[in-house]
Amino acid sequence: MSKTAAIIGGGVIGGGWAARFALNGWNVQVFDPDPQAERKIAEVMGNARRSMPGLTDVALPEEGTISFHASIVEAVAGASWIQESVPERLDIKHKTFAKVQAACAPDAVIGSSTSGFKPSELQQGAARPEQIMVAHPFNPVYLLPLVELVPGNDNTGLLVEKAMTMLSALGMYPLHLKKEIDAHVADRFLEAVWREALWLVKDGIASTEEIDNAIRYGFGIRWAQMGLFETYRVAGGEAGMKHFMAQFGPCLSWPWTKLMDVPEFTDELVDLIAGQSDAQSGMHSIRELERIRDNNLVTMMRGLKTQDWGAGALMNAHEKQMRAGTVLAARADEIEDPAAPVLTVHRAVPLDWVDYNGHMNEARYLHAFGDATDRFMEMIGCDAAYIASGGSYFTAETHIRHLDEAHAGDVIEVTTRVLAGAGKKMHLWHEMRIGERLVATGEHFLLHVSLATRKPSAPSPEIEAALARFAQAQATLPQPDGAGRAVGAPR
Repeated sequence: MSKTAAIIGGGVIGGGWAARFALNGWNVQVFDPDPQAERKIAEVMGNARRSMPGLTDVALPEEGTISFHASIVEAVAGASWIQESVPERLDIKHKTFAKVQAACAPDAVIGSSTSGFKPSELQQGAARPEQIMVAHPFNPVYLLPLVELVPGNDNTGLLVEKAMTMLSALGMYPLHLKKEIDAHVADRFLEAVWREALWLVKDGIASTEEIDNAIRYGFGIRWAQMGLFETYRVAGGEAGMKHFMAQFGPCLSWPWTKLMDVPEFTDELVDLIAGQSDAQSGMHSIRELERIRDNNLVTMMRGLKTQDWGAGALMNAHEKQMRAGTVLAARADEIEDPAAPVLTVHRAVPLDWVDYNGHMNEARYLHAFGDATDRFMEMIGCDAAYIASGGSYFTAETHIRHLDEAHAGDVIEVTTRVLAGAGKKMHLWHEMRIGERLVATGEHFLLHVSLATRKPSAPSPEIEAALARFAQAQATLPQPDGAGRAVGAPR
């Protein structure tokens, strides 16, 4: 069943929401009176298509459609989620909500991207105030998972639960605030840092670039994976948070900051900051800076993913959800036709897999084929629990043929068949395709090993039987072209 989202306001944030929904398989209906809206969203979608699919190690669902509509009435028709991202003026938002509620389904979630208004302010005069809630994301919406969900006092629990379920299914983290406050949570931190930064520039203490360097080379990296309180807990050493607060708490009364005072926004201050900012990064266009930002975010978030920590843990959970119910999560006895090669990898090539030649690095072919072997091992029962019990398969020999190129964003599929499987031995053949095009083959020979002795040993009877089922069913298939080939042999 197709899912439909309506985007009211297609600027930077609205376009990001459109990309997040569409690349997760939703159909998106956009209303924005700006005649450039279609071009702007197309550019955001271009950035999202090159970066977002590479966050996960399983391919995103088929992309939904994006359509543009001449009225709010048309845009909200059939939508179960409606995201308002119009300018930050309460009168404009109230007029928008009135038009939305006159036409939308009563059980649709109406989220507002507002960074400052409280839900009680948004709900004033609304026909169904319980339907409207703050859903404040962070740019770029298609990569950063945080969304502050603030329902206000009039919202029903069922509608809030529906909103949280929908956002989680998009790979986002809904931070449900039980109490409303101006600017919610995250922007209050950002405003405090911004205010202090303005003073540091105005007073000639540091330039815009030096302030950015202080963040990105220091505490910004710590915050990216541990946040604030956990970072300070570690800073307290073995004595923990109590020691940290006892040691550094008194400095809160010292005149270190000017958080309660704001520098006057004179023309001189604006020109000073704008000039330093232009000198810092003016050699790049905004679209170039967005792509640089996206490259960095994907790389950092994928690093956190390998550690199953912070945003990476959230991505792993989303990926598990996407795999559920597909062959990528099936056990051996759930495969109806063991005679056919089985799908073991279905994913996009991420940005950090591409080398200086502009295509997938040869090491990443081994990475993908290694994932295929791991998936097949898991399928026949050699999973984490089995390995923890003391047995596993070790790869003894690998041969890869590079037949064609793969580029960032290409969706690759690896199918796996068993050339031989009996006793301690497992001989696998992998084929990597992009659509119908064969781009590489991988041949793996593995031995079952006791992790206690680090020597070959017999697998469990269950694993041996599961492996034999595939080996026997596939024994009549033609020998694949290139199997057993040595390096340098004629093609």
